Formats: sequence, structure tokens, C-alpha cells
Amino acid sequence: MNIKYNFSVEINFTDTYKKYKNEHIAILESMCLQQMYPDILCKIQEEDGFAGRLQMSYIGFSPEIGGLGYYCDINKIENELSKSEYDNEFKGKIKSLMEFWKTENTLYKVRVAYSEHVAKALPDDDWMTGYRAAFPLYRMGGSYLDYEKLLQNGIPGLKRVLTQRKTLATEQRADIELFEAMERALELLSKCCIYYSDMAMELYSVEQGPVRKQELLEMSASLKKIAFEKPETLREAIQLSWLYSIVSGSMNYGRMDVYLGDFLANDVETGVLSIAEAQELINSYWRLIVARKSTWNGRVVLGGKGRRNEKNADQFALFAMEATRVVEEIEPQLTLRFYQGMNAKLMEKALAVIGEGRTYPMLYNDDVNVAAVSKAFKIGGEEAKQYVPFGCGEYVIDHKSFGTPNGVINILKALEITLRNGRDAITGELIGLETGDFKDFITFEQLFDAYKKQVEYLVDSLAEQEEIEYSVVGKTAPFLYLSMLYDNCIVRGKGIFSGGVKYLGGTLESYGNTNTADSLAAIKDIIYVKRLLTPEQLINALDTDFEGFVKERKALQGAPKYGNDNSAADEMAVRVHEHVCNTARNQINKVKLHSYLIVVINNSANTILGKQTSASADGRLKGNPMANANAPSGGNDKKGLTAFLNSLVKLTPEIHAGMVQNMKFSPELFKNSGIVVKSVLQTYFEKGGTQAMITVVNKDDLENAMIEPEKYQHIFVRVGGFSARFVELVRDIQLEILSRTQY
Repeated sequence: MNIKYNFSVEINFTDTYKKYKNEHIAILESMCLQQMYPDILCKIQEEDGFAGRLQMSYIGFSPEIGGLGYYCDINKIENELSKSEYDNEFKGKIKSLMEFWKTENTLYKVRVAYSEHVAKALPDDDWMTGYRAAFPLYRMGGSYLDYEKLLQNGIPGLKRVLTQRKTLATEQRADIELFEAMERALELLSKCCIYYSDMAMELYSVEQGPVRKQELLEMSASLKKIAFEKPETLREAIQLSWLYSIVSGSMNYGRMDVYLGDFLANDVETGVLSIAEAQELINSYWRLIVARKSTWNGRVVLGGKGRRNEKNADQFALFAMEATRVVEEIEPQLTLRFYQGMNAKLMEKALAVIGEGRTYPMLYNDDVNVAAVSKAFKIGGEEAKQYVPFGCGEYVIDHKSFGTPNGVINILKALEITLRNGRDAITGELIGLETGDFKDFITFEQLFDAYKKQVEYLVDSLAEQEEIEYSVVGKTAPFLYLSMLYDNCIVRGKGIFSGGVKYLGGTLESYGNTNTADSLAAIKDIIYVKRLLTPEQLINALDTDFEGFVKERKALQGAPKYGNDNSAADEMAVRVHEHVCNTARNQINKVKLHSYLIVVINNSANTILGKQTSASADGRLKGNPMANANAPSGGNDKKGLTAFLNSLVKLTPEIHAGMVQNMKFSPELFKNSGIVVKSVLQTYFEKGGTQAMITVVNKDDLENAMIEPEKYQHIFVRVGGFSARFVELVRDIQLEILSRTQY
């Protein structure tokens, strides 16, 4: 009998969960983690310079990989059982596990905790297939751990911190189980280090090549060292931070130049590493991050204000950008924060790497963003200097705040249902508020007020959902590894989601912003000002996907469009932007969150959600992609690069938690007119541009890659908040990228 998967981790994990289910939630989590690790750690591969690969089990615990904590991947289990020859008794045993976890997984507990209002507004649909204007995402994503605290203390130093805090809790007759569970988690981390140290020595004993034997010997020694002592070298520091990241489930790597810069500088200065050896270590680290395949995460942040060790950090940043140039992959999502007066070599290196066809580093303007983050999050300027983008471009404060993007709102869909008194144009189902008939709106402002009510209803529901989710998740687990490296959790003696983290916030992904603004601008211009169409005629044109309405579509397409420095179009974009952002931001008056902020980060969801959205008044056809993030709709920016950038800077960054700007340049412009590109970007940033995600690619190459993909594996594109090999994207997303204006 060919059994491909023995389910031992899942069975043991479930048995342990049942055994400790009624114990303190921290004890339960620590015992369950011991059933997962090191069993789900994968073997060291031939190309690995560091140990640490992971294959998540079908049943387990994780903040980001599996969902909301305790999870059971029913689909993968059923798929496994269907393709392998298991006997009926064994199948019955595994099915009983699935039955148990149907009501024990954390997502289920969140869902049943919904209020009547939230349950009605956010039905349990798959956001990738459902015809809805708003969806919850069910995740705890975007953690940023205090890796500097980890490396400065090491495992033994963290244990001492816990011992001191546990002693105080004992004296105060407070909860000590959390600290006992954290101590067990650190012991488990040491166990994982020894597990890999032994594995490296086993590989050393059979390896024939002298170079690889030496690598394995050094790997084993560093793993054994960090199990019991704090790291002293770059190799040891990378190894400890990497292993902690994978056992914690955290998928972003923070201000790496700060916490690794001193190790690099010391190793090079003392001769522990040559320049070439140091570069190869970082290259190897990059390859391991790639192997994790986090796609929308994997952030490494360089540069920026608020670094304690700029000289050493800058040195590491240059090595990091070189690693991105050499290791031609879509991760890590390298990010460069910059400001006037920063070491000019960093920006020079960044533009050189981007010009070679990499989509990294992404550029973030601290001269604008620090002040904007301070206002948006309502925190001081020094804390705002510690902002870090994660995932597709959302901001949090490094190891001080948590703000998972846990909901989606498609505001173009919200406009669609507003025009039809709350009904979906495609299904006819009532999915929103009944705000009145479009034909009865005598003025544009009446229509805009109805649209605003629709958006506010959905945002209210999503904010309440996020609050409920945090509450439920915090009652099920303290998330030990996250809590140990997040500010205030140990001091307060509480888990990250149950009162531990300094700032607990939320973010809401907003899609269709540009199309909504362009649609409203067209409706105002064509229906209410020029009176070329009636509301009924517009609805007929939209419902037939403009079939038979060629003139009407042309008129709508000819209305002012965002991205051309046109005052009418851009003013509407500002209205739409400020309304949805302020609606979200004001939720903190209703829910118990420190912040709740919009993010306009758009990944491929602008294409996915576009499929679920009817034709729109900007002239877009039914099912077509919506504009990506803060960019104009593909091809609508017709007035040149300067006009395009002038439109972007009109949307204030002070009321949201991240908005990405995708830009596509030809290699010829970037190489032959490098001074021009640099000057244009400098002007854009000086006028208030917050960020730039740049793809340098030849349009002909993209078109040819769709025909002969095997010849164009080397082409990388910025999709939205993540990068990809162009040939690996589905055709719809490829076409959306092709539609973007190339300068």
C-alpha cells in the first residue's frame, strides 16, 4: 500500500489539543507547538547556507500561514485522502479529526461570534468568487518582530527576562502561566537549533566536497552556539533570526540593516568574513527567503529615519541590494526608505538594481511618510519613524503595532449597487442598503450621498468584524513567539491580541478607487452637467455591457479621467479617497481599536474583483480588471509622465496606512535618460510622492512572453503589492499589466 502521508503530526497535534484543551490557553499553545516542531521542519537542502525550511501540517497552529491560530485545512486533507490508497479504518480516523476541528478551528469560533449586523452585511462567501462589495479575510497577518531584542539577548537572555517577569508576577499573585509557556517555547526553539545542528553534522559525515563540508561544519557550530548563547557573528545572527521567524509564523523580516548591520560590520572589520564571504552569506539568506514562497510578504526594510547605527546599517543595505541584483527572484520584497541627507550611495544602488529589470527595492519617501504616519496613526514622530510596510504595502509600527488587513471593500461594487438601490447588477440579489432609485436623484450630490451611505455601512461592518476577530483570537491563544518580541506584551503579562501589544489596529483593503472616481466624474459630467444621458439610459448601457450603446460609451470614456493632472477628475478622486479613508479612520470612535485605516495596495485582486463587477460608468466593460492601487486605469493617463505623477500626489497620505504607486518604464528611458528619470522621480517625491514601485521592462518582451514563455523566464513585473515572473501569471493579470501605460 502506497501511503504518501502518514498524518502523524495531525493526529498527535489533535490528541494534545484534546488533552490540554481545558488548561490555560498559553499552556495549551505551548504543548501543541511541541507536537508540531521539529516534525514539520524540513531537511537542509544542498544549496542551503542556513538551516530552516518548513512544511506546514494540515492541522496545526500559526498566526499567518494557517489562518487565525488553530486551523484545519479540510480541502488539502480530502485531496490527500482521495489520491492515496488508505484503508477505510484509517480514513475514518482522519475524518473524525476533520469533524472535531470543524468547530474547534479558530475561524469557526470567529464566525459564530458575529453580531447580527455583521453576519448580515458579511455573509460567508469566498471573496474570490462571491458577488459582494465587502468580505472579511480571516487572518492575523503582517507581524513585525523585535529581532534586535532577540539578537541582543539571544535565547538565554530572553529566558532571563521571562524569569524576572515571572518572579514579579508570582509576588503580585498574577498570572504566571503565560511566562511558563513562553519559557517552554524558548526551550523548543533551542531544541530546533540542536535538531538542525545534528542534521548538519549527519550531512557533513556523508558529504564529499570540501567546500560544502566546511559550510556544514560552520552551520552546525553556529546552530549549537545559538541554542545556548547569544549570537556574536553575522552567520549566527542570521541563523537565529531566521529560525525564530519560521517557528513563530512571522513572514516579514523588519529593519534588517539595523539589527544585522553591526554584525556585518564587525565580522568584516575583524576579518571573520571577507567582503565576498559576507555577500555570499546574504545571498544565501535571500535564497532561503525565496524558498519560503510567502509571495505577498517577505519584506526586508532598509534605510530610513530612526536608525541607531546608520553607518553600519548603510553598509548592510548595500550588500542587501546587491543580493537582490544577484539572486534573481521575486522575494524578498526589498524596501528602501529614504530621506534628504541620507547616504546618496543607497539611492544610486537602488536605481541601478531597478534599472537592470528587478522590481526592487521599492522606494518609500520618509520626508513625507513619517509625518503622514504620525497623523494617520495618531502617534508621536519618533515612533512614526519606525513605520514599516508589509505584505502588499500596508504600514505598521515596527514591533509596536499590529494592523492585520482583515477585510476587503470593492468600492466600485458599492457604487454599482448604489445605482441599483442595493442590488447586484449581475445576480439581481439585494446585497447592500436600499438607498433610493438612481432616477429619483435630481442632483449629483444626492447620488454621491447615497454612495457614501453604502460605503459607510460596509466599512462599519468590516471594522466591527475586525474587533470581534481580535477578541476571539485573543481568547484562544497568546501567540507565544509573537508576544515575546512585541512591545509591552511581557511587561503587561498578556498575549498580543488580548491586551498585550502596545497598539492594536486594523486595516481595510480598498479596491476600485480609481474606477469609482472616474465613474462618478463621468456621471456628473455626462448626466448632471451636459445632460447627454438620463439615469435610465446609463443603467441600460451598463446592464447590456454597452452592447448597442457605442456612442454612450464613447461619451463616458471621453469624460475627465484621473492620471492626467485634470482638476475635475482629480478633485473627484480626492473626494472618493478622503471619504473612504476618513470613514474607516473614524471607526475608532465605535470599536476598541487604536487605529482602523484604509490601505490601497492592490495585488491581483483588482483583476479578481473586476470579474465580479459589472460594466462601470468610466467605460470599463463587465468583468474587466479595475485600476491597480492608486494608479490610473490602464491607458487612461494620456498626458505624459509629469501629469501622471501630478495626479498621484493630490491624494493625501495622512489618513491611510499605505497606498502603492505602480510605475512602468521602458529600459531605454531608464538607461539612456537616467538623469531625466532621476530628476522626475526627485520632483515627484519633493511634491509629496510617498512611494514608487517601479517595473523596467520592454513592452514587446511582455507580448512575446505570452507567446513563448520559455524564453522569457527572466522578466519580473510588479503586479501590485507583490512581484512575479511575468510568465507565471495568469493571462488576465498579464493583460492588465500590459494595459498599463509605459513611459
